[in-house]
Parts: sequence; structure tokens; C-alpha cells
Amino acid sequence: MKATNPLPPFLLSRLEFLMWDYNIPPEDCYEVLLGLKETAGHYEQFTMFRKLLETFPWFTIMEILPLARIKELLTEQVTSKLRSRQLQKRYEYIRNRLSVIV
Repeated sequence: MKATNPLPPFLLSRLEFLMWDYNIPPEDCYEVLLGLKETAGHYEQFTMFRKLLETFPWFTIMEILPLARIKELLTEQVTSKLRSRQLQKRYEYIRNRLSVIV
């Protein structure tokens, strides 16, 4: 299943920045993040989301994905694999808060 509308320029530029080191179309990345497509390159939804968490600040992530989808992807398995302990703590806190408000 493909997303029918082209990506807005702000979203396109962020996803191109996210995938600067791979030749993976930003549209494919977005479809994986939304759960519309299984993989983009070697990334699946959780590894792509982890890359998103390690690349962008929280408020940028909220511009890219709806909160409900963030809540689905922000699992303990994802946060435990973040590269820095500081990021792990930050996103564990956010995950706990999202479970209360979303």
C-alpha cells in the first residue's frame, strides 16, 4: 500500500537528512514509519524509528509522526537499544508519559 499524496517539503527534507548515508527514497522511509510498508532498504519500522530518535529532537519527531504512531513505535525494546544512556532515559520518560496521555 502506497501513500497517495506527495510528501510536504518539510517532511521530505527531514527524511532526506535522516537517510543521508543510504540511497533509500524518503517516501519509502515514511511508509515504513507509518506501517504501510514492511521495509525500506535494510530498515524495518522499529529500526527506522530508532534512527529517527537518535537523529532529531523530540519536537521534530512530533512534526514527522502522529503521537498515536509514536506511542506504538516507542517500545521498551526500541528505547533499550538507543546508543546513549541519556537518550534511553529521556525516551523512557516520554514513553511513560505517552501511556498516560495518549
